[in-house]
Amino acid sequence: MELLKKQTNIDFMRQRKLALIFSGVLLLVSLVSVGVRGLNYGIDFTGGTLIEVGYPQSADLGQVRIDLAAAGFPEATVQYFGTTRDVLVRLAPRDDLSKAELSSNVLRLLRKNGGDDMQLRRVEFVGPQVGEELTEQGGLAMLIALGAILIYVSLRFQWKFSLGAVAALFHDVIVTIGFFSVLGLEFDLTVLAAVLAVIGYSLNDTIVVFDRVRENFRTMRKGTAVQIFNASLNQTLSRTIITSLTTLLVLVALFFLGGELIHEFATALIVGVVIGTYSSIYVASTSALALGVIKADFMPVQKEGSEADARP
Repeated sequence: MELLKKQTNIDFMRQRKLALIFSGVLLLVSLVSVGVRGLNYGIDFTGGTLIEVGYPQSADLGQVRIDLAAAGFPEATVQYFGTTRDVLVRLAPRDDLSKAELSSNVLRLLRKNGGDDMQLRRVEFVGPQVGEELTEQGGLAMLIALGAILIYVSLRFQWKFSLGAVAALFHDVIVTIGFFSVLGLEFDLTVLAAVLAVIGYSLNDTIVVFDRVRENFRTMRKGTAVQIFNASLNQTLSRTIITSLTTLLVLVALFFLGGELIHEFATALIVGVVIGTYSSIYVASTSALALGVIKADFMPVQKEGSEADARP
């Protein structure tokens, strides 16, 4: 903590060209992967079958997954639903089986290994049309959020800062989605929610930095734009480190202890927090500098004749 209390003097902007190359590589890899490999959409987007069953005693999810994989359903998602006796099974659509045959086969398998006392609670089918609507609505929600942020930052700060903030958010979203595409992780509604949460987290960090930059542009009489950005980043560094570390501690705990239900959700947030912290320092600030932010952008505009009015 003593190190965080001392004023640092790191020349962040000296490495902005190297950071620009690094970000460019990340964006290129992400875009190419999404374009070529695509995303491993979950049942929320692709459609499929959802089966909820009730066991007379606590169910062993590991054994249920092994049984389903051995029966030819390795892609099945199995999770507790409320209690350890209620189990939810999600299955992707199969070309060789109808929906009724798929649910009957799985139910027969579960009863064979779980006993005849197992109860079927519900069977639901998610059609591909619903999945397409979710994909479109999810993408639209993301674009609306970014547009609203562009307007908000323009009104609160200045249009050059606004473009820098949105550039950082696009960067974070594309890299996070690209991470899921490269590793082939399942992308479902919980991951989409995590991506939207990343937008909010990254924006908050960027706003803190930009607020200090604006203040320093008005109060520091000497210094170039690069020096003012460096001073502002160093002044907010302790807050950035503490916020990021405490957030990551919670997310890492969720990743290892939260279970399969929120595994991808925690993964998306971990990647988003790390890349969002980086982008608020380099992408947002570098973009604002590239757009030519100067001291005059933050000085109050004097009304014509105000000097004459101030004379006695």
